[in-house]
Amino acid sequence: MLSQLLARLREPIATNDEETKELLPLAAAVLYLEVAWADHDIADAEIDKIRSRLAHQFKLPADQIEEIIDESRTQHDASVGIYRFTRTLNDGWDEPTKFELLVSLWELALIDDDLDAFEEHTIRKIAELLYLSHDRFIEAKIKARRA
Repeated sequence: MLSQLLARLREPIATNDEETKELLPLAAAVLYLEVAWADHDIADAEIDKIRSRLAHQFKLPADQIEEIIDESRTQHDASVGIYRFTRTLNDGWDEPTKFELLVSLWELALIDDDLDAFEEHTIRKIAELLYLSHDRFIEAKIKARRA
């Protein structure tokens, strides 16, 4: 199932809203992993946070979350880039939902109480690709720090 969804991500444009909806968890997981890896160290706490966010946001069973995380690691290791994943999220989500993802990305980066410059850069790049303003970027950072 995941390989079929992945094949759809390679297509230029999702053919309908249902296909886009099916790809959202994988797209979000890849972005989470991109931030977790930005400092070249993926801690167990970061993977736990990714699991938690995927379970909360998408209401998925644990085995499916593990499959999505495994596939997102494969995609990340293959260095496929993040544009197609942000495009999927842009196609499927409104601005408030993308903002909440941004807050979650900040929470992930701050989980070890040490914000790495590469993590911040990665989140900034994701925010830009999600068409979120610099003000929303800063607002998400502040919200995550308060959480």
